[in-house]
Amino acid sequence: MNLDPHIARCRKRFAELESLLSNPSVFDNPQNAQLLTREYSRLKELVGHADALMPVVEQLAQNRVLLESEAADSELAGMAREEISRLATEEVRLVHLIQERLAPPDPTDSRNTIMEIRAGAGGSESALFAADLYRMYSRYAESRGWKIEPLDSNPSDLGGFKEIIFQVTGEDVFKRFKYESGVHRVQRVPATEAQGRVHTSTVTVAVMPEAQEVDVEIKPEELEINVCRASGKGGQGVNTTDSAVQIIHKPTGLIVRCADQRSQQKNRVQALNVLRSRLLDRKVAEENARYAAHRKDQVGSGERSEKNRTYNFPQNRVTDHRIELTLYNLANVMEGELDGLIDPLIANDLEERLAGLQG
Repeated sequence: MNLDPHIARCRKRFAELESLLSNPSVFDNPQNAQLLTREYSRLKELVGHADALMPVVEQLAQNRVLLESEAADSELAGMAREEISRLATEEVRLVHLIQERLAPPDPTDSRNTIMEIRAGAGGSESALFAADLYRMYSRYAESRGWKIEPLDSNPSDLGGFKEIIFQVTGEDVFKRFKYESGVHRVQRVPATEAQGRVHTSTVTVAVMPEAQEVDVEIKPEELEINVCRASGKGGQGVNTTDSAVQIIHKPTGLIVRCADQRSQQKNRVQALNVLRSRLLDRKVAEENARYAAHRKDQVGSGERSEKNRTYNFPQNRVTDHRIELTLYNLANVMEGELDGLIDPLIANDLEERLAGLQG
């Protein structure tokens, strides 16, 4: 991909921003000034990396010419090879940094995240795998220093989950978890299978950035709020009072229930938070649907909703079908080692966004 036209465009915009931000009247609108300042910071980094890239490219070309003109076993040729190796590595690093800053960042990337895991086809085995995915995400969150807080769950008879909803807080949570949204397919021999046959089950995962009040307006008259006693094992404090909260959003029919907190007020706050995030997710999905005509295989659009990823236990294999990536370390993945899947998805998304800029 030729970055020169994009870098030239960014240099022009950077100069415009410098002029704009030198005018004190811009700061009369703090919100707009903040957006311009963030864009300025991003483009300043981009221009700096582009300036650093130019001499690297020139030196790389010079050393390649030198290598061609020298005998393969000469001292100068050896020095040229060493320089080419070092400069090529630096070129790749700078190009990657420039590409990251060419595509405007998703403003929701830095937000906390609400995730919902639901059992799909496969009955009790699907519910067990839902619990496995929850454990996998919990392990990954722990490895990155994130915090997980359960909001509501519906356990199955064999120890799985028909549904579990939880919040993840930390740095860049949505940036890394958003690609998990979709259908996850598992192929393995269930514990209840007497003949040793491999069964296929599915689990759906929804990933939503935590919404802020300014993102979605919810009017009190649009809500129907009910309280009830939380379900679960008897004797627990959470089950001895009417602490569970269910909220129905009348315009959309969305229903949210939170029961994991002992306090009715806390469950009410969490339920509103989940509802707001679901409404934001719906709003973003509608925008993505309009934009999908200009992108191929929009992540989360539902085009590959039958299976985003397959976990094949007999072969210790995990395959992400969106980018045709297969890894043979399923055991490690289930222990929360997800970077090998998430990093390529982030890189693929960046390439598609850059291709969109070029188009």
